[in-house]
Amino acid sequence: MNGSRIAAIGHYQPPRVLTNEDLAGLVDTSDEWIRSRVGIRTRHIAGPDEPVDELAAHAAAKALAAAGLTPGDIDLVLVATSTAIDRSPNTAARVAARLGIPQPAAMDVNVVCAGFTHALATADHTVRAGAAGRALVIGADKMSDVTDWSDRSTCVLVGDGAGAAVVEACAPGQQPGIGPVLWGSVPEMGHAVRIEGTPPRFAQEGQSVYRWATTQLPAIARRACEKAGVVPADLAGVVLHQANLRIIEPLAEKLGAVNAVVARDVTESGNTSAASVPLAFSKLIEQGALSTGDPVLLFGFGGNLSYAGQVVRCP
Repeated sequence: MNGSRIAAIGHYQPPRVLTNEDLAGLVDTSDEWIRSRVGIRTRHIAGPDEPVDELAAHAAAKALAAAGLTPGDIDLVLVATSTAIDRSPNTAARVAARLGIPQPAAMDVNVVCAGFTHALATADHTVRAGAAGRALVIGADKMSDVTDWSDRSTCVLVGDGAGAAVVEACAPGQQPGIGPVLWGSVPEMGHAVRIEGTPPRFAQEGQSVYRWATTQLPAIARRACEKAGVVPADLAGVVLHQANLRIIEPLAEKLGAVNAVVARDVTESGNTSAASVPLAFSKLIEQGALSTGDPVLLFGFGGNLSYAGQVVRCP
């Protein structure tokens, strides 16, 4: 019951880069139009032979290596995704098989864009309860599989990728590295962001999502800080779901994290759904923008109009 911490983190993006100029050759759009509305310049797109579990496994392998651990050290695999094509085996089981993890509990978590922060909280609770010793928590989505590439309102937004964290129990006397989660949803507005139909396609009511995110979420994010006993001004980093730069910047400003590095990976990666928070967090650490022990707010929001956030300490 000493709590848990993030021991290491890693990320992966497929090598193919799709620029705004490339998209202008597919639909009626332009670099200026996309940048002015969502702030995105590029995004990474996986090929037809790169399933979402492969993206997830690449990120997880990097996190394991960074933690100095082997697959045998993991007894729980949680994958947050909403773009797995197959129902069974689930994505977590396929990741475990790819990495050679023996006999883990393996579960998928589908909370769309808030999936990683929900899965991270679930891993924290599981480790605290003693039901797992070390967990791999992965956010991975292949949004290109569920995108209508003739719809200029959505195809300019999305990208593919994965991010992963190794979560382990704190040593006796060590302060918890994952703060209490604040999570919830607005189920009566679940229609605002959708991946549905046959074949499944991503759609959203952009203005409804923008109003909700910029007016309702700042207070919720501040409450997540309060649960961790941290004031926003003390945060070293803020990693929000990378949906749209026009949402990220006002939300971060209203939060009041005046001394924090704010992740803006959306400009390079687009909206990668459940991958966006761990992907952006991993990049900030890799770039040296954050240091070990720094308090960082991770806050996912979006699909189902769900949200989940917690303050963590950098590995």
